[in-house]
Amino acid sequence: MANIFSLPNQLVESEIFEPLLASENILIERIVSTGQVTPEGEWYNQEKDEWVVLLQGEAKLSYADGSSLILQAGDYVFLPAHEKHRVDYTSSKPPCIWLAIHGNFQLK
Repeated sequence: MANIFSLPNQLVESEIFEPLLASENILIERIVSTGQVTPEGEWYNQEKDEWVVLLQGEAKLSYADGSSLILQAGDYVFLPAHEKHRVDYTSSKPPCIWLAIHGNFQLK
């Protein structure tokens, strides 16, 4: 058993990507961010869909079309495969704790 809110005693300078459950079709991971952002001029352009919820902290996501979202604890977003996006802000106090689910989803 583990706790999604338990953090290492000492956080490192890079984001922590922790797979919680993985199979051929799905990846569920915890991500811990402490101020990290997407490097300037770079975009995420993922092969799979991603549903992500911010469990703790604050963050800002931006899209290639110029729109952006401010996320607070409890907010979630669906990111379809190949939707270019970037992370422009993550809080460090408290650290951001994300729960991300990656896969090929059929939306209804």
